[in-house]
Amino acid sequence: MRPLLQLGRRTGQSFLLSRLRTRPCFNFCSNGDRSNDEEKERSDFDRNYDDTLLSLPPFKEHEEEFTPRRRFFRNIKLEADKIFEILQQDGPGFNTRSALEELNLKVSNALVREVLLQILISINDANKLRCAKLAYKFFTWSGQKEDYKHTSNAYNLIIKIFAETEELKAMWRLVDEMTENGLPVTAYTFNLLICSCGEAGMARKLVERFLKSKTFNYRPFKHSFNAILYSLLTVNQFRLIEWVYQKMVLEGHSPDILTYNVIMRAKYKLGKLDQFHTILDEMGKNGFAPDLHTFNLLLHVLGKADKPYAALELLEYMDLVGCSPSVLHFTTLIDGLGRAGNLDACKYFFDMMLKKGCKPDVVCYTVMIAGYVAGGEFDKAYELFNDMTIKGLLPNVFTYNSMIKGLCVSGKFDEACSMLKSMDSRGCTPNFSVYSTLVLKLRNAGKASKADEIISFMVEKGHYLHLVSKFRGYRRC
Repeated sequence: MRPLLQLGRRTGQSFLLSRLRTRPCFNFCSNGDRSNDEEKERSDFDRNYDDTLLSLPPFKEHEEEFTPRRRFFRNIKLEADKIFEILQQDGPGFNTRSALEELNLKVSNALVREVLLQILISINDANKLRCAKLAYKFFTWSGQKEDYKHTSNAYNLIIKIFAETEELKAMWRLVDEMTENGLPVTAYTFNLLICSCGEAGMARKLVERFLKSKTFNYRPFKHSFNAILYSLLTVNQFRLIEWVYQKMVLEGHSPDILTYNVIMRAKYKLGKLDQFHTILDEMGKNGFAPDLHTFNLLLHVLGKADKPYAALELLEYMDLVGCSPSVLHFTTLIDGLGRAGNLDACKYFFDMMLKKGCKPDVVCYTVMIAGYVAGGEFDKAYELFNDMTIKGLLPNVFTYNSMIKGLCVSGKFDEACSMLKSMDSRGCTPNFSVYSTLVLKLRNAGKASKADEIISFMVEKGHYLHLVSKFRGYRRC
């Protein structure tokens, strides 16, 4: 077989160095299926820290209005609102602690989380210092209540508030307090702290501190190095990933497939594609074979490099070794080829996917449509748009953005305006990018009144009112 990637002879050979074993790991390109328990646990772990305020579960016809679960959410929300109102009154002449005590509430993890999240989302440039003080005042008060102890989750939230308000010294004191209280610091804690490190030297010291920490809870990862590498990837610290990987190897820790995928992603982002073959060879020598996620990254690289023949060989190789390409792999490849301007190759692999019985999803259709629009072939984009809707696939906001852009380029401004206005009825709310794309295209075409009409429509719908000022020259009637 010819070298699979045309990135050096050893690349293709490395795929054959050992018996292939496919193990799921971090998916670099989408929220693809994660079938094994470790990945499920990791995705659940990520969701635990979603900064979303409590809301009542959607009411279902077969449920009573006040089930125990709904009552619990309702009560927590009401109690948190009362606490937040008291905190907002904090100041000279007002005893916040006494007012909180008078509420006579039972402090719980859910209540503390809800109050801290309310403070977090209320932070702006004008009230940063006050929010930090109120958060700490509530955190201290709640931590002193009987039958309640702060968890790692609560500490992470207050740390995030201090990070957002730039109270870095207080943030680090809380980290020390957290470990002194015997609570494990987690990968999420590390993420919060690394984002606050402005200098490379500080970031390296933080990494070393976590590697030496006996309270670092790196689960569900294999070891602390993987937890840190994964975290660094999520915050785009690619150069630091290289340094951590070198340190890992020097200290005698064994990489696994997750480690290799993270380091390859970092090398790709740093433009060091010439180092791929070395990493792949090392993987083979250590008994690891490329998995579905490794292949996904390689297909993306080949697509952007406009190497369809090498990509075809790689897809055939995947079939040969039992790693059948999914819609994600084809979409990744098509996206890369589209960015390279090779629309014929995009169509070839799209048809190939269909022949293999792999049904394109909304993302795949959107990638194809965006490629045709960018390449000036709007008729083909429109054909695909109709095809996906006939098949029952609902276009997403990115699909509409590409279509509206294509309609404008084709001079079909009335259709573009009509499409935007019909999005809501089709279950898709326009984002600000859709509005700004259409307004810009209309203005560039000398259709200022039409542009103002779209802005007025946005305002009437109550969408992005805080961003109206970005449309220069617009005056609301």
